[in-house]
Amino acid sequence: MFMLMIFAEDSDCLMTEHYFTINAKPGEVPYASALAIAAGGYSPELSIRLSDDIKPGLTINGYVISNDITIARIISQSIGVEDFTGRTCFERSKIDEVLTLCERVIDGFLSSEEVMFGVQLSEFGTIFKRRITIADIALWSLIARNPSLQKSFCGLFNVVLEDCRFLKAHMMVGKFVDKTIKPQIREKQKDEGKFVDLPGAEKGKVVVRFPPEASGYLHIGHAKAALLNQYYQQEFEGELIMRFDDTNPAKENSHFEKVIQEDLALLNVIPHRWTHTSDYFDVMLEMCEKLLREGKAYVDDTDMETMRKEREDRIASKNRCLSTDMNLSLWEEMKKGSERGKQCCVRIKIDFESNNGALRDPTIYRCKPEEHVRTGIKYKVYPTYDFACPIVDSLEGVTHALRTTEYHDRDDQYYFICDALGLRKPYIWSYSRLNMTNTVMSKRKLTWFVNEGLVEGWDDPRLPTVRGVIRRGMTVEGLRQFIIAQGGSRSVVMMEWDKIWSFNKKVIDPIAPRYTALESIAIVPVYISTPIVVEEVQVPLHPKNADIGNKRIWHSSKLLLEQADALEIKSGDTVTFVNWGNIKIISVERSQDVVTQIHAVLDLADQDFRKTMKVTWIAETGSSVASCIPVIAAQYDHIISKAVVGKDEDWQNFINYKSVQFIRMLGEPALRNVRKGDIIQIQRKGFYICDHEYQEKSMYSGVESPLLLIYIPDGHVKDNTKLKQKSDSEPKAEHQSTANCTSLPTQDALTDVCKLYEEIYAQGEVVRLEKAKNAKSEESMAAIAKLLELKKQYKEKAGIEYKAGQPPINNSSLSSQDVSSEITVLNEKIKAQGELVRIEKAKNPKSEASITAIAKLLELKKQYKEVSGREYKPV
Repeated sequence: MFMLMIFAEDSDCLMTEHYFTINAKPGEVPYASALAIAAGGYSPELSIRLSDDIKPGLTINGYVISNDITIARIISQSIGVEDFTGRTCFERSKIDEVLTLCERVIDGFLSSEEVMFGVQLSEFGTIFKRRITIADIALWSLIARNPSLQKSFCGLFNVVLEDCRFLKAHMMVGKFVDKTIKPQIREKQKDEGKFVDLPGAEKGKVVVRFPPEASGYLHIGHAKAALLNQYYQQEFEGELIMRFDDTNPAKENSHFEKVIQEDLALLNVIPHRWTHTSDYFDVMLEMCEKLLREGKAYVDDTDMETMRKEREDRIASKNRCLSTDMNLSLWEEMKKGSERGKQCCVRIKIDFESNNGALRDPTIYRCKPEEHVRTGIKYKVYPTYDFACPIVDSLEGVTHALRTTEYHDRDDQYYFICDALGLRKPYIWSYSRLNMTNTVMSKRKLTWFVNEGLVEGWDDPRLPTVRGVIRRGMTVEGLRQFIIAQGGSRSVVMMEWDKIWSFNKKVIDPIAPRYTALESIAIVPVYISTPIVVEEVQVPLHPKNADIGNKRIWHSSKLLLEQADALEIKSGDTVTFVNWGNIKIISVERSQDVVTQIHAVLDLADQDFRKTMKVTWIAETGSSVASCIPVIAAQYDHIISKAVVGKDEDWQNFINYKSVQFIRMLGEPALRNVRKGDIIQIQRKGFYICDHEYQEKSMYSGVESPLLLIYIPDGHVKDNTKLKQKSDSEPKAEHQSTANCTSLPTQDALTDVCKLYEEIYAQGEVVRLEKAKNAKSEESMAAIAKLLELKKQYKEKAGIEYKAGQPPINNSSLSSQDVSSEITVLNEKIKAQGELVRIEKAKNPKSEASITAIAKLLELKKQYKEVSGREYKPV
């Protein structure tokens, strides 16, 4: 594989963070890609290899991408300049939309004219005023091949031509060079800067390692580390070591070792060796003793607070000059785990006056007479991670130690320990830690969510754990491409989730089969008066990928539509029913603001689909084989409502308690074939992953289990706004909890208003039932009148309007903010647990998971009653 570096064009752009394998045939240089490279300050000539003997495209980890616009998109995202990729969510969304359209032109599904005349440009010719983005580059590459469009869009055409940054790109392509404004001549600088160069790396000789602590589940940050190590191991045909860092017996857990092995299997990361730091405990004991004998380390019994203060003030410990005999004597006490030994630690002598705090005689051994999961009670002393890491790296033959930039201050310490012990020094290569918005990555905080029951478990789709994101529909390939696109960047930034999901979409879009499901609320029947024989028809599961196969649909004289689509239809319209053809609308019947039924005739002879409304539908045949199935779609939102929680802010104030929504749908018959883990697209709704398969009615319960789908975000901004949520800047439970409760002055008033509150709730149910039968009936009108009267009485006695979900609270006993906050939290927990109960019962009502979920729900309701003084009532 040809390893290509993107070189800086001048000394102002020296970087080491962007590297690709881009191949092209002479005379077929990818124009958009060349322009994107030039926009980032890099040299297209040195970044694109021209040859007749290679397959054109961008190669990333063995995966070849040939679409010029897609390559340009990846380059721009890797360079990461906001002016070029979008400053805001709106800009990024708009740019993504334009790039997708341009990609479809390259793939042959749209014409350049369709895209250009459909895009709105500013008066400056570009999408956004006075700025060229990657979307403008993509559009420009389309009109560069079309003289007619160059005239129609001369503003965009000229603004790119007049930008001297792109001269090298035009020269390489061999077009428009004479029209490009030449930059001022200056002394040519040496081309430098490359994506990642592992010094001393040789094919077949690179050894890397991934060393997590076996004390929890892997999250997406760990996934970046694992996949980066795997990437370099594969690029250099080397070796990957998976090492469990078990230097802390209190945290090490064999259960989590199995968990991590399973998580790595989910990521398709297969190491060549599995090792433990504890495999080298005997060797490290000898090395520590060697340092003590040589006077390079000392035993220190200074208490923790004093030691911390001395290190801050750069004061040498009183024990720094202990004799060798005294050090060895105390060392023996430590190894025995005696009371005297437990007061001591071993520190290595480096430089207690150093500006780098990591060099101020760091601790290398501690006395911990605790049982170790692998070695039992054999050892009473354990090395620190900082001491063990360089030793084990060297002994295991690691050539390149990949670490996040947060360890940068410890690099000198790492090398000092190697030198002090006469060990071979691996090369340390740093990369940025992966930080994601609207979530928590801390093991402690993630554990809190699980223990509090605010999530379903460690695989909850809202969590950033490997299991969580994969359950939500993230593919390993999508995650891998996202990580590789980050490259070796050392810039510490907060990444938005839309970036990672947009990579995932590109992986699943070409292979996800398409199905139809309709939201169950007020489904509208469409009656076709044209004589139709009920028939089964085979249609493609994917409009562009025949390899995905076909599915069965049915034609009949009665079709079902969603209410939202029906509201857009008018008499006389021609509507395209996807996978069938055009249908002429005769009449649309409505009741108030709801469409009740539609009458139409077939018009299949009309093949003009360009300006028609497109709808998805399901036929109603009366046949059990062709019957619809119930579908529940889970829509998850961010677990933290604020993108970035400040250091001085309490993260629990920004917990999004309403982070899941369940939508009931009616699914087409073919959805019976969807299996757990399958990723599909519900047409015109988005991508989903199957969390639980549909099951026919059980012979024991007589209840069918619905198909449970989880919505997969696709990187668009709309994903984050589908669920209603409070402002990012407003804390949730603690500061707003009192707004969820109505405060009353006396116990008598409380009794009356509580009674009214319950009567209003009950009357509301009556109104809903009567309106479902006949919204205009006398019974409905009478029920509504009574409901309004009850609400009027409530306002008179409570002093405020009735609000569903905000029950009154007695001031005398429950007026404190803490209590009201607790009620709010309990209310949200009960709602979430109720949804979990429904899901588990749908799978198996007699399972242990169902019984456990029900028991927890009852316990939460009991707590609610104890705190509020009344039974929990769902809203």
